[in-house]
Amino acid sequence: MTSKTISVEEIRSQFPALERIHNGFPVAYFDGPGGTQVPRSVVEAMTDYLFNHNANTHWAYPTSNETDAIIEDSRQALADFLNCSADEVAFGQNMSSLTFHLGRALGREFSAGDEIIVTELDHHANVDTWRALEKDRGVTIRVVPMDIESGTLEFGELENLLNSKTKLLAIGAASNAIGTISDVKKACALAKANGTLSFVDAVHYAAHNAIDVKDFDCDFLACSAYKFYGPHIGILYGRKELLEKTDFPKLKPAPENSPDRVETGTQSHESIAGAAAAVNFLASLSEGNSRREKLLNTYSEIHSRKMDMFKMMWDGLSGINGVRLYGQPPEGKRTPTLGFTVKNMMSEVVSKKLVERGIFTSNGDFYAMTVIEKLGLADEGLVRIGCACYTTQEEIERLIEGVREITRETL
Repeated sequence: MTSKTISVEEIRSQFPALERIHNGFPVAYFDGPGGTQVPRSVVEAMTDYLFNHNANTHWAYPTSNETDAIIEDSRQALADFLNCSADEVAFGQNMSSLTFHLGRALGREFSAGDEIIVTELDHHANVDTWRALEKDRGVTIRVVPMDIESGTLEFGELENLLNSKTKLLAIGAASNAIGTISDVKKACALAKANGTLSFVDAVHYAAHNAIDVKDFDCDFLACSAYKFYGPHIGILYGRKELLEKTDFPKLKPAPENSPDRVETGTQSHESIAGAAAAVNFLASLSEGNSRREKLLNTYSEIHSRKMDMFKMMWDGLSGINGVRLYGQPPEGKRTPTLGFTVKNMMSEVVSKKLVERGIFTSNGDFYAMTVIEKLGLADEGLVRIGCACYTTQEEIERLIEGVREITRETL
């Protein structure tokens, strides 16, 4: 059976935020790399929980039983999303908090002189969380450099850095600043061959490509639902045997079983329900014989659409005098996320001028400070734009024309 994915018009009808008008213009949301808009079904799942099932867990009354069931169902939804088992999925406040928590737990087994490898291409949630162990445990941090021209990691240097002291490799699946997709499967294989644990930051990647932790063969992976049409909540995958044996900080009465032992305190049950609803929203866009198959079909089709939009965006902006684009071209290994600058103009000023035209973008360093510094843009920053499942050709045309008008003001 040929899979069918619903049209962008049908998708847009599910997002109330897209009806917003600003300064007389319908809002075009190009800020998806910082967080997407949310479909009605996700909000309804969260409000349904709060209105009808709100309770704490593991007690005898019906709403508590219902909460337990919702959390269990949500773990399975995220397991289908990641291609793992439900007992390998833990929830937390956000990716950064989960990574600090994991780092503290793993660090209990690290000693002075042990080494952790991070990269220059990463969001600092996957850098500073591990650098904390320099202070706490005396570990040494090694850094894989970024090639400035291509915006990619120097994998040869990664191989050189791996040694008998390397305890962990922390690598991002995709750059949230310039969109580069890194070969995490290769990186995890190198780590495994060296007897080194691997941690993958898939926060940006999850918005654009289907995640398969079995294919990555990683030990841990983190992502956040607000990047793929859900609420603000973090998700951590860990191999079951590692979740069970890692010495996570926990309260004495808290459960010992995995993955409950990973989670601290009472979770945001409504956000957990919303994360599952985001997975189900993505699955609902395509046909298939299982939720996982539907997700794979959705990601394949939507990514193709978004990359077509991205090429249009790249070609249009690259033809404007005074505009400089950063990262891989459309045919490279990348997500539909683009960083650009306008000559003689701070990124914040560019974003504010686009807001006047109803075009919402993000600007600055996006917590990918090292990337921005390496590009020589620490002062002015980047303007960042990205395509989502609801992005239209008309919005791309408005963006290009808006940037063209702005450059005329400065050149």
